Amino acid sequence: MTDQSRPLAGKRVLELGTMIAAPFATHILSQLGAEVIKIEPPAGDTTRSLVRGGPSGTIVAYSHSKQAICLDLTTEDGKAVFRRLAATAQVVIHNLAPSAARKLGVTADDCAAVNPELIHVHVKGYTHGPQADDLMTNPIAEAATGAMDDHRVDGRPTRFGPSYHDQFAGTYAVIRVLAAMLNPNPSAADRRIEIGLYETGLHLAARDLAGMQLKTQLLGRLEKEGGGEFSMPGYGSYLTADSRWIYLLILTDAHWAKLTKALDMPEDGDPAYTKLRDRKAARETVEAAVREAVSRYSLAEAERRLRAAGLGFNEVVPLERVLEAPQARQPGKLRELSFRGLQFEVPEFAGQGEITPNLPPPEIGEHTRPLLAELGYAPAEIEALLSSGAAKAYQDGDFAWAPVRQKS
Repeated sequence: MTDQSRPLAGKRVLELGTMIAAPFATHILSQLGAEVIKIEPPAGDTTRSLVRGGPSGTIVAYSHSKQAICLDLTTEDGKAVFRRLAATAQVVIHNLAPSAARKLGVTADDCAAVNPELIHVHVKGYTHGPQADDLMTNPIAEAATGAMDDHRVDGRPTRFGPSYHDQFAGTYAVIRVLAAMLNPNPSAADRRIEIGLYETGLHLAARDLAGMQLKTQLLGRLEKEGGGEFSMPGYGSYLTADSRWIYLLILTDAHWAKLTKALDMPEDGDPAYTKLRDRKAARETVEAAVREAVSRYSLAEAERRLRAAGLGFNEVVPLERVLEAPQARQPGKLRELSFRGLQFEVPEFAGQGEITPNLPPPEIGEHTRPLLAELGYAPAEIEALLSSGAAKAYQDGDFAWAPVRQKS
């Protein structure tokens, strides 16, 4: 597809984002063709200084294809530039704290005053309610919505690795933006979108919460939903003969029958284990049988047998080998990026089909001057904004990575 053929071509989106939620949302919108302008304070998005004082993988993965302008919104001149930008945009997305949004003049009311047609999205900790102004981060969302209680390391509730709640909140923001755009006659309320990490977490937990209520009412006692690998014997990770972990998907009685035959298990055809309820009753015995069966084969041989049987499985792949998989290397799945002389392969937005031309990740304030000129500021006015600190342009060395010292 050409840029103009993408669904959001011609739409301008302003991002005042930090960390993940808002930048992830605008990343998706940019991949759908929107022009995204990342607005940062002089201190930069937090992710610009997370790796040895320089940009982290978040900037590379989720800020490529964006433009970047640096404004100090604590100044009146900085606010004036933002208002000019807002007048040219269709969407503003931010994940600032509510108090910061009010202080910087980027609330829904502030934006509507200069552009009544603007779609304003605030990704925040909580939406309306007694905690509406409270702060929340991804792990706090996990803690508040039941996810962390079910994820324990050595008995201690622990956050997940990836920031899934942030990314889901960003995805929900995109869905709401597209819904507002598709609405032929959106109201002012339709254009004011709030996405809470807490409410996102509640929705993600809906199946588990409903399942707990169902079982509790049927049994007359509290009964929580367990993760799949805890409720389904044979569903989980097992160690092969060559010390590789393989994850098996054994959900049904048919899966169990195929597994026992594929791995030549003594339990093949044993009526004591053909039904899930019987396998659950003999959980420890069944788990031990699967562990022993898998441990007899190398990973390659186990994969061959399981694939021939039509079962779901995958090696538990370490991060450094994920992009080596032939499936990952198919055309259209990885975007090649160059940033500061380093080369990256970044997984592409799912369902994109064809990778479109892109900008590399922008440096802070990289496009400040051209954007100010586009907004109608004369050269002398631009220099005045830069010299006063209301705006900032990129300078060599901004957020440079600290040199790596070779160990003696």
